[in-house]
Amino acid sequence: MIIDNEFWELFPDATIYSLVAKRLNNNDEDTAFYEQLLSAAEKEAQQYIQTEPFRENPVVAQWREAFTKFKTKKGARSSIEALLKRVSQGKELGTINPLVDIYNSMSLKHGVPCGGEDLNAMDGELHLGVAKGGEQFLPLGAEEDAPALTGEVIYYDQTGAICRCFNWREAQRTMLTENTTNAVLIIESINAEQSKRAKEAIEELQQLINDRFGVETTSSTFKK
Repeated sequence: MIIDNEFWELFPDATIYSLVAKRLNNNDEDTAFYEQLLSAAEKEAQQYIQTEPFRENPVVAQWREAFTKFKTKKGARSSIEALLKRVSQGKELGTINPLVDIYNSMSLKHGVPCGGEDLNAMDGELHLGVAKGGEQFLPLGAEEDAPALTGEVIYYDQTGAICRCFNWREAQRTMLTENTTNAVLIIESINAEQSKRAKEAIEELQQLINDRFGVETTSSTFKK
């Protein structure tokens, strides 16, 4: 992964953690394991939503502030806010597929945004940077292209955007599926306190994937 200078200019205190896992079998049918993993993480996540109103919880407030530093689509919120909102409303997370369930559980447990992409579906190197505007993007669940906005923080490759507004919105093109065999998982932080939790999250994520899938993984840390 390459992180562009334009990103560091916006977020000089950020730390981005990535984990590459190869030769996976992401078609584990032991749904009970993943349901239990998510349920335990939902309980852990209660520590991040102790304040009323919801928006004043530090994890939520810090990411809302971060999203004011670049161009966003109206209503865009950090992925961790979306997960914590569900928990605060008493809504359980359903299982999707093993890799997604695992990174969602780590996201909730450690209060940090997590995401994942299928390496085989990418066109060249993965970048985190600032959109020039118009980068091709077909959102998950959509039927029409929704190009990136000029000045928006995006993950992208040579074909177009992969995630918009950090990992707020996922592209269909590179999403993790049951057929994914090679994946990159990413955990984001924008300050020192978040970075500490993100480091714990990536280490636990790596151990869980190593144990669950029996594969070797490679982690990387990116700082300015």
